[in-house]
Amino acid sequence: MENKEIRAAYVDTLMDLAAKNSDIVVLEADLMSCTNTGAFMKAYPDRFFNVGISEANMVGLASGLSAAGKIPFAATFACFASRRAYDQFFISANYAKLNVKLIGTDPGVTAAFNGGTHMPFEDLALMRAIPHLIIVEPSDAWNAAALVREAAETYGCVYIRFPRKPVPVLYTENDTFRFGKAKILRSGRDVLFVALGSLMVNEALKARDVLAADGIDAGVLDVLTLKPIDREAILSEAAKVKAVISAENHQINGALGSAVAELLAEGGFRGSFARVGIRDEFGEVGTQDYLTKRFGLDAESLAAKARELLTRKKT
Repeated sequence: MENKEIRAAYVDTLMDLAAKNSDIVVLEADLMSCTNTGAFMKAYPDRFFNVGISEANMVGLASGLSAAGKIPFAATFACFASRRAYDQFFISANYAKLNVKLIGTDPGVTAAFNGGTHMPFEDLALMRAIPHLIIVEPSDAWNAAALVREAAETYGCVYIRFPRKPVPVLYTENDTFRFGKAKILRSGRDVLFVALGSLMVNEALKARDVLAADGIDAGVLDVLTLKPIDREAILSEAAKVKAVISAENHQINGALGSAVAELLAEGGFRGSFARVGIRDEFGEVGTQDYLTKRFGLDAESLAAKARELLTRKKT
């Protein structure tokens, strides 16, 4: 399977948008090499702002630019976009009903060697608490491009979360993506994985193959938009199976796991449910593969959880 960088899709889309719309501006907190926005800086130097290692100031500046009619895309590591600049994003951008697009890179275990201080397991929970904020996590380069484009065309604040490393291509340029709409990659008869982000969607697809060897038919739903979440798609696919498992590269509390639990409880789901994600821990240094297994986010852990739920359902 071909691998592509989501950050490349992000920058290419911004370049295309900027060529047609002079209101598109880009802000960075001295991490251009991480997001590859150097090309935008060279092409549009008067529409590019590097504020240095000053993330809260970056969000404040983005809010001011939005108030002046611009469409700002501001990027930094997800740990800084959430923990360090949260108050500015909450008050200056969201409470003020402005049009700021905040990008958080290296989410969860994808921060790898940057370690626990830079490993955000809580950013989605924080962002989900902000009223009206749209929260998306692309799963490949194609939907990243589509969702960045929609962010530019939709008035209001958006939080976009994605890794820096190349990820498997799951879709084609002919697929369409919209805020609030999930994608059903596979339907299943026994268990459904409701997954968010490239890492967990791909681990869920691997888990499906592992379970197939045991005669278990698993479905995989690519959530894409955490808020607003696709209630209809989740409840429709859940109605076909005996068990549902949420899968996120994040704490199990406050983000996808909580959102799916709320939907299933309110929607009358009668099967078994479990959350796979980080369980009340801080991050640590390691390779992404090691950390994925260390925190139980890998395909084997997902498959084991599915077997556990289905066994419990039988008894």
